[in-house]
Amino acid sequence: MENVASVQERLSAAARRAGRNPADITLMGVSKTFPAERIREAYTAGLRVFGENRVQEFADKADALRDLRDAEWHMIGHLQTNKGAKAAELFGAVDSLDSVRLGDRLNASAESAGKILSVLVEINVGGEQAKSGVAPDSDELEELLRSAPRWGNLEIRGLMTVPPYTEDPEGSRACFRQLRGFRDRIAARALPRIGAAVLSMGMSHDFEVAIEEGATCVRVGTAIFGEREKP
Repeated sequence: MENVASVQERLSAAARRAGRNPADITLMGVSKTFPAERIREAYTAGLRVFGENRVQEFADKADALRDLRDAEWHMIGHLQTNKGAKAAELFGAVDSLDSVRLGDRLNASAESAGKILSVLVEINVGGEQAKSGVAPDSDELEELLRSAPRWGNLEIRGLMTVPPYTEDPEGSRACFRQLRGFRDRIAARALPRIGAAVLSMGMSHDFEVAIEEGATCVRVGTAIFGEREKP
């Protein structure tokens, strides 16, 4: 799959422009709606980190991909609390933690599964009502951060955001910069069991801008797998 190499080259170029080491930035292939064979092609081309948006959709693919031993599977879509147990079973990471209730369910499910689940807190930087995520500087977020010490089976590693879509990639820059600053403020507080190393932001049309603003993980779907079929 030539697209993987092309995106990696773009990632490396953006990192060099920003004076960063490309090795410090994870390329995640967003494989939602694509079948297991397309994921396997991307894996063969060197991709190792994959993001899925729906629990049941990935459950239908998981058996066919079980032999990809060093692949990482991330849940990146909005996760309903009642799907927490299945998500903890299928995924090694949930990048869309957005409530204390979900954190409680994921922690209990991870404990039952005998695993430590990596999580990112999703921040709704753009304030869009149609999108999930916690509002920055909100009471809800503060409650979530202060709940972390009781989640012994969750490893909070950083933040994720999906900014409002704009045709011009530069339109996302302010949101990316805001998330980075917010991450830095959380890190400075040194809260118990709150990591702040990961900034997951940037998609196919704006990931280079995200890298320039400090992204440590970019989530790329269309530029790797192609356009998704319209429902």
